[in-house]
Amino acid sequence: MRSTRARSVVVTSRTDADRQIEAASAAIACAHLVGLDLERTELYTPDDLYDRPQYAASFDARADLWARSTSGPAEVLAEVLHDQAIDTALATWISGRSLVGVMGGHAAQRGSIEYDDAARLGALLGRTHVIATGGGPGSMEAANLGGRFAHGSTEQLLAALATVSRVPSFLPSVDAWTTTAREALALCPEPAPTLGVPTWHYGHEPPNLFATAIAKYFRNALREAILLQVCDAGIVFLPGAGGTVQEIFQDACENYYAVEGAVAPMVLVGRRYWTETLPAWPLLQALARGRPMERHIHLVETVDEAAALFTPPGR
Repeated sequence: MRSTRARSVVVTSRTDADRQIEAASAAIACAHLVGLDLERTELYTPDDLYDRPQYAASFDARADLWARSTSGPAEVLAEVLHDQAIDTALATWISGRSLVGVMGGHAAQRGSIEYDDAARLGALLGRTHVIATGGGPGSMEAANLGGRFAHGSTEQLLAALATVSRVPSFLPSVDAWTTTAREALALCPEPAPTLGVPTWHYGHEPPNLFATAIAKYFRNALREAILLQVCDAGIVFLPGAGGTVQEIFQDACENYYAVEGAVAPMVLVGRRYWTETLPAWPLLQALARGRPMERHIHLVETVDEAAALFTPPGR
Protein backbone atom coordinates (compact mmCIF):
# COMPACT_ATOMS: atom_id res chain seq x y z
CA MET A 1 0.00 0.00 0.00
CA ARG A 2 1.15 3.55 -0.61
CA SER A 3 1.91 5.77 2.34
CA THR A 4 -0.57 8.52 3.05
CA ARG A 5 0.41 11.69 1.21
CA ALA A 6 -0.91 15.22 1.28
CA ARG A 7 -3.20 15.05 -1.73
CA SER A 8 -4.40 18.62 -1.99
CA VAL A 9 -2.04 21.19 -3.47
CA VAL A 10 -4.49 24.07 -3.11
CA VAL A 11 -4.81 25.92 0.15
CA THR A 12 -8.41 26.63 1.09
CA SER A 13 -9.06 30.35 1.58
CA ARG A 14 -10.50 31.42 4.92
CA THR A 15 -10.68 35.21 5.06
CA ASP A 16 -13.64 37.32 3.93
CA ALA A 17 -11.41 39.05 1.38
CA ASP A 18 -10.45 35.69 -0.10
CA ARG A 19 -14.08 34.66 -0.34
CA GLN A 20 -14.95 37.89 -2.13
CA ILE A 21 -12.22 37.25 -4.69
CA GLU A 22 -13.45 33.70 -5.17
CA ALA A 23 -17.04 34.84 -5.62
CA ALA A 24 -16.01 37.43 -8.21
CA SER A 25 -13.96 34.85 -10.10
CA ALA A 26 -16.85 32.37 -10.03
CA ALA A 27 -19.28 34.97 -11.35
CA ILE A 28 -17.01 35.81 -14.29
CA ALA A 29 -16.22 32.20 -15.15
CA CYS A 30 -19.75 30.89 -14.78
CA ALA A 31 -21.09 33.68 -16.98
CA HIS A 32 -19.09 32.16 -19.83
CA LEU A 33 -19.41 28.48 -18.93
CA VAL A 34 -22.92 27.60 -17.83
CA GLY A 35 -22.91 24.66 -15.44
CA LEU A 36 -19.46 25.24 -13.98
CA ASP A 37 -19.69 24.54 -10.24
CA LEU A 38 -16.66 25.64 -8.23
CA GLU A 39 -18.07 24.16 -5.03
CA ARG A 40 -19.29 20.77 -6.25
CA THR A 41 -19.08 18.07 -3.61
CA GLU A 42 -19.31 14.99 -5.84
CA LEU A 43 -17.38 13.66 -8.80
CA TYR A 44 -18.85 13.91 -12.26
CA THR A 45 -20.93 11.17 -13.80
CA PRO A 46 -20.98 10.55 -17.55
CA ASP A 47 -24.42 12.16 -17.69
CA ASP A 48 -23.02 15.32 -16.06
CA LEU A 49 -20.42 15.71 -18.79
CA TYR A 50 -22.61 14.47 -21.65
CA ASP A 51 -25.62 16.58 -20.71
CA ARG A 52 -26.80 17.29 -24.26
CA PRO A 53 -27.80 14.92 -27.09
CA GLN A 54 -24.97 16.21 -29.30
CA TYR A 55 -21.47 16.18 -27.87
CA ALA A 56 -20.59 19.55 -29.40
CA ALA A 57 -23.20 21.18 -27.13
CA SER A 58 -22.34 19.18 -24.00
CA PHE A 59 -20.81 20.56 -20.82
CA ASP A 60 -17.63 18.60 -21.53
CA ALA A 61 -17.18 20.20 -24.96
CA ARG A 62 -18.13 23.65 -23.66
CA ALA A 63 -15.61 23.35 -20.81
CA ASP A 64 -12.89 22.38 -23.27
CA LEU A 65 -13.66 25.37 -25.47
CA TRP A 66 -13.74 27.70 -22.46
CA ALA A 67 -10.42 26.40 -21.12
CA ARG A 68 -8.72 26.86 -24.49
CA SER A 69 -10.11 30.33 -25.20
CA THR A 70 -9.76 32.14 -21.86
CA SER A 71 -6.65 32.97 -19.88
CA GLY A 72 -7.43 35.87 -17.54
CA PRO A 73 -6.72 35.78 -13.79
CA ALA A 74 -10.40 35.20 -12.93
CA GLU A 75 -10.55 32.18 -15.21
CA VAL A 76 -7.27 30.77 -13.88
CA LEU A 77 -8.53 31.11 -10.31
CA ALA A 78 -11.81 29.46 -11.30
CA GLU A 79 -9.90 26.47 -12.67
CA VAL A 80 -7.93 26.21 -9.43
CA LEU A 81 -11.07 26.34 -7.31
CA HIS A 82 -12.81 23.78 -9.51
CA ASP A 83 -9.89 21.37 -9.27
CA GLN A 84 -9.73 21.81 -5.51
CA ALA A 85 -13.39 20.82 -5.28
CA ILE A 86 -12.75 17.76 -7.47
CA ASP A 87 -9.75 16.83 -5.35
CA THR A 88 -11.83 16.96 -2.18
CA ALA A 89 -14.67 14.97 -3.76
CA LEU A 90 -12.20 12.37 -4.99
CA ALA A 91 -10.73 11.92 -1.52
CA THR A 92 -14.24 11.14 -0.27
CA TRP A 93 -15.00 8.75 -3.14
CA ILE A 94 -11.87 6.61 -2.75
CA SER A 95 -12.22 6.28 1.03
CA GLY A 96 -12.53 2.62 1.96
CA ARG A 97 -11.76 1.44 -1.59
CA SER A 98 -8.65 -0.32 -2.91
CA LEU A 99 -7.71 1.00 -6.34
CA VAL A 100 -5.59 -0.57 -9.07
CA GLY A 101 -4.56 1.70 -11.91
CA VAL A 102 -4.56 0.60 -15.54
CA MET A 103 -2.48 2.88 -17.75
CA GLY A 104 -2.20 2.49 -21.50
CA GLY A 105 -2.48 4.14 -24.87
CA HIS A 106 -5.45 6.14 -26.11
CA ALA A 107 -5.02 4.78 -29.63
CA ALA A 108 -6.22 1.21 -29.01
CA GLN A 109 -9.36 0.86 -31.13
CA ARG A 110 -12.48 -0.96 -30.12
CA GLY A 111 -12.53 -4.44 -31.60
CA SER A 112 -8.75 -4.78 -31.52
CA ILE A 113 -6.86 -7.40 -29.52
CA GLU A 114 -5.29 -4.61 -27.45
CA TYR A 115 -8.69 -3.19 -26.54
CA ASP A 116 -10.22 -6.55 -25.68
CA ASP A 117 -7.19 -7.50 -23.55
CA ALA A 118 -7.46 -4.24 -21.60
CA ALA A 119 -11.16 -4.91 -21.00
CA ARG A 120 -10.45 -8.43 -19.81
CA LEU A 121 -7.75 -7.09 -17.49
CA GLY A 122 -10.24 -4.60 -16.05
CA ALA A 123 -12.77 -7.37 -15.48
CA LEU A 124 -10.21 -9.60 -13.74
CA LEU A 125 -8.82 -6.86 -11.51
CA GLY A 126 -12.28 -5.44 -10.83
CA ARG A 127 -13.31 -8.56 -8.96
CA THR A 128 -11.21 -7.56 -5.97
CA HIS A 129 -10.27 -3.91 -6.61
CA VAL A 130 -11.64 -0.72 -8.12
CA ILE A 131 -10.22 0.10 -11.56
CA ALA A 132 -8.79 3.60 -12.05
CA THR A 133 -7.69 4.95 -15.43
CA GLY A 134 -6.93 8.23 -17.12
CA GLY A 135 -10.58 8.28 -18.16
CA GLY A 136 -10.09 8.67 -21.89
CA PRO A 137 -10.58 6.45 -24.95
CA GLY A 138 -8.52 3.44 -26.05
CA SER A 139 -7.06 1.18 -23.37
CA MET A 140 -8.44 3.50 -20.70
CA GLU A 141 -12.00 3.08 -21.91
CA ALA A 142 -11.52 -0.67 -22.26
CA ALA A 143 -10.23 -1.07 -18.70
CA ASN A 144 -13.11 1.00 -17.32
CA LEU A 145 -15.53 -1.09 -19.36
CA GLY A 146 -14.08 -4.33 -18.03
CA GLY A 147 -14.04 -3.04 -14.47
CA ARG A 148 -17.66 -1.99 -14.75
CA PHE A 149 -18.61 -5.54 -15.86
CA ALA A 150 -16.38 -7.22 -13.24
CA HIS A 151 -19.29 -8.80 -11.36
CA GLY A 152 -21.26 -9.70 -14.46
CA SER A 153 -20.99 -12.73 -16.72
CA THR A 154 -18.43 -13.37 -19.43
CA GLU A 155 -21.29 -13.32 -21.93
CA GLN A 156 -22.28 -9.81 -20.85
CA LEU A 157 -18.71 -8.56 -21.25
CA LEU A 158 -18.34 -10.14 -24.68
CA ALA A 159 -21.68 -8.67 -25.77
CA ALA A 160 -20.56 -5.22 -24.63
CA LEU A 161 -17.28 -5.53 -26.53
CA ALA A 162 -19.14 -6.60 -29.66
CA THR A 163 -21.50 -3.66 -29.30
CA VAL A 164 -18.85 -0.97 -29.00
CA SER A 165 -16.72 -2.51 -31.75
CA ARG A 166 -19.25 -1.23 -34.30
CA VAL A 167 -17.71 2.23 -33.81
CA PRO A 168 -13.96 1.68 -33.34
CA SER A 169 -13.01 5.26 -32.44
CA PHE A 170 -14.40 8.59 -31.31
CA LEU A 171 -13.12 9.94 -34.63
CA PRO A 172 -14.77 11.13 -36.76
CA SER A 173 -17.93 11.15 -34.61
CA VAL A 174 -18.02 11.37 -30.83
CA ASP A 175 -21.80 11.04 -31.00
CA ALA A 176 -21.62 7.67 -32.78
CA TRP A 177 -18.92 6.56 -30.31
CA THR A 178 -21.07 7.41 -27.30
CA THR A 179 -24.22 5.90 -28.82
CA THR A 180 -22.71 2.42 -28.92
CA ALA A 181 -21.24 2.98 -25.45
CA ARG A 182 -24.71 3.69 -24.08
CA GLU A 183 -26.01 0.51 -25.72
CA ALA A 184 -23.24 -1.43 -23.97
CA LEU A 185 -24.03 0.24 -20.63
CA ALA A 186 -27.53 -1.19 -20.81
CA LEU A 187 -26.02 -4.68 -20.76
CA CYS A 188 -24.70 -4.12 -17.22
CA PRO A 189 -27.58 -3.15 -14.93
CA GLU A 190 -25.48 -3.52 -11.74
CA PRO A 191 -22.09 -1.97 -12.51
CA ALA A 192 -19.06 -2.28 -10.26
CA PRO A 193 -17.56 1.13 -9.37
CA THR A 194 -14.77 2.36 -11.63
CA LEU A 195 -12.89 5.65 -11.73
CA GLY A 196 -11.76 7.86 -14.59
CA VAL A 197 -9.39 10.78 -14.07
CA PRO A 198 -9.24 12.72 -17.35
CA THR A 199 -8.29 16.34 -18.03
CA TRP A 200 -9.46 19.19 -20.22
CA HIS A 201 -5.77 19.74 -21.03
CA TYR A 202 -6.40 16.94 -23.53
CA GLY A 203 -9.88 18.16 -24.33
CA HIS A 204 -9.78 16.75 -27.86
CA GLU A 205 -10.11 13.30 -26.27
CA PRO A 206 -13.62 12.81 -24.84
CA PRO A 207 -14.03 11.01 -21.51
CA ASN A 208 -15.29 7.46 -21.73
CA LEU A 209 -18.74 6.57 -20.41
CA PHE A 210 -17.73 3.39 -18.58
CA ALA A 211 -16.22 5.05 -15.51
CA THR A 212 -18.99 5.29 -12.91
CA ALA A 213 -17.23 8.29 -11.35
CA ILE A 214 -15.14 10.88 -13.19
CA ALA A 215 -12.64 13.23 -11.55
CA LYS A 216 -12.01 15.61 -14.43
CA TYR A 217 -9.39 18.31 -13.87
CA PHE A 218 -8.40 21.42 -15.78
CA ARG A 219 -4.74 21.22 -14.74
CA ASN A 220 -3.00 18.15 -16.12
CA ALA A 221 0.02 18.22 -13.80
CA LEU A 222 -2.25 17.93 -10.76
CA ARG A 223 -4.36 15.29 -12.47
CA GLU A 224 -1.32 13.15 -13.30
CA ALA A 225 -0.01 13.25 -9.73
CA ILE A 226 -3.40 12.51 -8.18
CA LEU A 227 -4.14 9.63 -10.57
CA LEU A 228 -0.94 7.85 -9.55
CA GLN A 229 -1.40 8.57 -5.85
CA VAL A 230 -4.89 7.12 -5.58
CA CYS A 231 -3.79 3.76 -7.04
CA ASP A 232 -2.81 2.43 -3.63
CA ALA A 233 -2.83 -1.26 -4.66
CA GLY A 234 -0.52 -0.72 -7.64
CA ILE A 235 -0.58 0.02 -11.36
CA VAL A 236 -0.58 -2.08 -14.52
CA PHE A 237 1.04 -0.43 -17.55
CA LEU A 238 -0.22 -1.64 -20.91
CA PRO A 239 1.58 -0.69 -24.14
CA GLY A 240 1.33 3.02 -24.77
CA ALA A 241 3.37 5.99 -25.95
CA GLY A 242 4.53 9.27 -24.41
CA GLY A 243 1.84 9.57 -21.75
CA THR A 244 2.21 5.99 -20.55
CA VAL A 245 6.01 6.25 -20.40
CA GLN A 246 5.65 9.45 -18.39
CA GLU A 247 3.35 7.66 -15.97
CA ILE A 248 5.78 4.75 -15.58
CA PHE A 249 8.64 6.94 -14.49
CA GLN A 250 6.52 9.35 -12.49
CA ASP A 251 5.28 6.35 -10.53
CA ALA A 252 8.81 4.94 -10.38
CA CYS A 253 10.05 8.18 -8.84
CA GLU A 254 7.52 7.88 -6.01
CA ASN A 255 8.46 4.25 -5.43
CA TYR A 256 12.19 4.99 -5.66
CA TYR A 257 12.07 7.23 -2.60
CA ALA A 258 9.47 5.19 -0.71
CA VAL A 259 10.21 2.93 2.23
CA GLU A 260 9.38 -0.77 1.91
CA GLY A 261 5.87 -0.53 3.32
CA ALA A 262 4.94 2.35 1.02
CA VAL A 263 5.95 0.81 -2.32
CA ALA A 264 3.07 -0.15 -4.64
CA PRO A 265 3.52 -2.79 -7.37
CA MET A 266 4.33 -1.75 -10.93
CA VAL A 267 3.46 -4.30 -13.62
CA LEU A 268 4.45 -3.79 -17.25
CA VAL A 269 2.57 -5.94 -19.79
CA GLY A 270 4.28 -6.93 -23.04
CA ARG A 271 7.87 -8.17 -22.86
CA ARG A 272 8.94 -7.23 -26.36
CA TYR A 273 7.14 -3.90 -26.26
CA TRP A 274 8.80 -2.71 -23.03
CA THR A 275 12.24 -4.17 -23.82
CA GLU A 276 12.53 -3.37 -27.55
CA THR A 277 9.80 -1.09 -28.92
CA LEU A 278 9.98 1.34 -25.99
CA PRO A 279 12.67 -0.15 -23.68
CA ALA A 280 11.42 1.29 -20.42
CA TRP A 281 11.92 -2.01 -18.56
CA PRO A 282 15.76 -2.07 -18.55
CA LEU A 283 15.87 1.46 -17.18
CA LEU A 284 13.20 0.68 -14.59
CA GLN A 285 15.19 -2.38 -13.52
CA ALA A 286 18.39 -0.36 -13.22
CA LEU A 287 16.60 2.31 -11.24
CA ALA A 288 15.08 -0.20 -8.83
CA ARG A 289 18.22 -2.24 -8.23
CA GLY A 290 19.09 -2.34 -4.55
CA ARG A 291 16.03 -0.29 -3.55
CA PRO A 292 12.92 -1.47 -1.64
CA MET A 293 10.98 -1.17 -4.90
CA GLU A 294 13.09 -3.84 -6.64
CA ARG A 295 10.88 -6.77 -5.71
CA HIS A 296 7.71 -4.84 -6.55
CA ILE A 297 8.35 -4.29 -10.27
CA HIS A 298 7.26 -6.94 -12.75
CA LEU A 299 7.42 -7.55 -16.49
CA VAL A 300 4.83 -10.03 -17.80
CA GLU A 301 3.58 -11.09 -21.20
CA THR A 302 -0.20 -11.32 -20.72
CA VAL A 303 -2.98 -9.57 -18.87
CA ASP A 304 -3.78 -12.84 -17.12
CA GLU A 305 -0.29 -12.87 -15.60
CA ALA A 306 -0.70 -9.24 -14.58
CA ALA A 307 -4.08 -9.89 -12.91
CA ALA A 308 -2.67 -12.89 -11.04
CA LEU A 309 -0.20 -10.62 -9.25
CA PHE A 310 -3.13 -8.76 -7.67
CA THR A 311 -5.22 -11.80 -6.79
CA PRO A 312 -5.46 -12.41 -3.03
CA PRO A 313 -4.37 -15.89 -1.87
CA GLY A 314 -7.15 -18.45 -1.99
CA ARG A 315 -9.14 -16.77 -4.77
